[in-house]
Amino acid sequence: MAEAVDMDAFCESFKAFAIQGDTKATGKDMTNKNWAKMCKDCKVIDGKKVTGTDVDIVFSKVKDKSARTITVDQCKKALEELSAKRFPKDDDGKNKTFALIAGKKPGTTGVTKASKTGGVDRMTDTSQYTGSHKERFGADGKGKGIEGREDIADNSGYVGQYKGEKTYDKKVKK
Repeated sequence: MAEAVDMDAFCESFKAFAIQGDTKATGKDMTNKNWAKMCKDCKVIDGKKVTGTDVDIVFSKVKDKSARTITVDQCKKALEELSAKRFPKDDDGKNKTFALIAGKKPGTTGVTKASKTGGVDRMTDTSQYTGSHKERFGADGKGKGIEGREDIADNSGYVGQYKGEKTYDKKVKK
């Protein structure tokens, strides 16, 4: 028998995968999409003994009837079921399955990056933008957000884009 898996590291991995791609997630429960990603990224799915379909079926078995997510305890139960398929005839298959996940973080392979080929480089270079599009980006090329999209009332009494603002009092002394 191998040594026991660090369950704190497993719980940290569960939380990391549970919040992956969901800004409202708390990390206490995991959706089927994130469960499948965890199994795929951590090599629980090997394509031969354990497939994506097996992972989906086990998820449906362990979750509550009306729920759409699983908790850490339900995840452990699901991994125990998958370990019997992944490591058949191995008494220590459960620990091996938990060891595959413990300490892992979600990967970002296949994330789309900006293309730098042909005319795309010129189109994504914010320093070359003109007109109203130029107003949407700061000097460093980062977007201004809502300030760059909306006309915010100045209410200073001067015409927009006037360069000599607040110079009248200097010219005319009373």
